[in-house]
Amino acid sequence: MSLVKLNIKGISYSQTQNGAYALILNEIDGDRKLPIVIGAFEAQSIAIALEKEIKPPRPLTHDLFKNFADRFDIVVKQVIIHKLVDGVFYSSIICERDKIEEIIDARTSDAIALALRFDAPIFTYKTILDKAGIFLKLTSKEEEEAAEKESIVVDELFTEEEAEIVENNPDNGLKSLSLQELYNMLDGAVADEDYEKAARLRDEISNRENKK
Repeated sequence: MSLVKLNIKGISYSQTQNGAYALILNEIDGDRKLPIVIGAFEAQSIAIALEKEIKPPRPLTHDLFKNFADRFDIVVKQVIIHKLVDGVFYSSIICERDKIEEIIDARTSDAIALALRFDAPIFTYKTILDKAGIFLKLTSKEEEEAAEKESIVVDELFTEEEAEIVENNPDNGLKSLSLQELYNMLDGAVADEDYEKAARLRDEISNRENKK
């Protein structure tokens, strides 16, 4: 079976499932998206890995795993989403130590969080993408917004065959704050280990600085 390389298109709060986040993977050489429901902790961990400028005061669980692996010369070579059963994705982490390769079973959210920290590629099989991949309809305006903010919200992603991408902006009040106030709030959010809030603050700061 042929493998298809994926990258992370976005991660956002699901509008239809309380407490659930939607992780969207995009095929490199195509337009199909692979939506995966993940938990809040895993969503924060992935968001922190994507947002290089946010540094947790203490290592998260996936950071601890990375530090442990580095200490013992274990390298994550790649992650493969290899199975889909009843809507649940199963993944394998391909590791290497002393030129010996090992395959470790993992939840897909954990595997992707680690792949980001090791800068390892993410793959799935074409058969899985054919079965679960979807095309998300975007207007030209929404494409510009998604490219600018690098985040998306998928409305009713898991209840309809296709979905519309809409702008995720839960903190409209941030727009009324000064840049210095945003930086102060960002420092406080990181200190409190509220990484979801920190990621939103970082997005607002980046948007303003890019417009200068």
